Amino acid sequence: MSEDDFEIDTDDLTRRMDGAMGALKAEFSSLRTGRASGNMLEPVMVDAYGQKTPINQVGTVNVPDPRMVTVNVWDKSLVGAVEKAIMNSGLGINPQTNGTIVMLPIPELNEERRTELARVAAQYAEHARVAVRNVRRDGMDQIKKAKAGGMSEDDQKLWEAEVQEMTDDFIKQVDAALENKQSEIMQV
Repeated sequence: MSEDDFEIDTDDLTRRMDGAMGALKAEFSSLRTGRASGNMLEPVMVDAYGQKTPINQVGTVNVPDPRMVTVNVWDKSLVGAVEKAIMNSGLGINPQTNGTIVMLPIPELNEERRTELARVAAQYAEHARVAVRNVRRDGMDQIKKAKAGGMSEDDQKLWEAEVQEMTDDFIKQVDAALENKQSEIMQV
């Protein structure tokens, strides 16, 4: 067997690590920074029709002004479920209902809430780091299998270095994104 027979799918590993970064960005966009944003409701799942449904599939999310988000619920019977989902989401917002419209007044963030949100951002970043490391582990497992199949030790070290470098790059991206988000949150 020649060394060309062993090909570690680095594109797949990169794509999966990109996925972890994408998920992190989506989670970060859901963290409110004192301004209203429709994105903050993206992770909210509503118990609708016997299953968890994204909030934007049960109503229209609007931002009428910088301190208010509204959800115009299409099915009147789901208004209570939407309210409950928002209250349980950890956003720290108390919904107010007016018919089928659920209003979410966005309070100014106090220092304690900013610190709490910065902590939540750090947890999201840690989940992303774990996801990246899991992809790294899968890559290293592929290399071990190839080694068992006859890959030379030099090739093994080369591939391991490449996977590790890729992992380090993505961890740096996660850390940079976290730093940006935390400074955004702490900005008064």
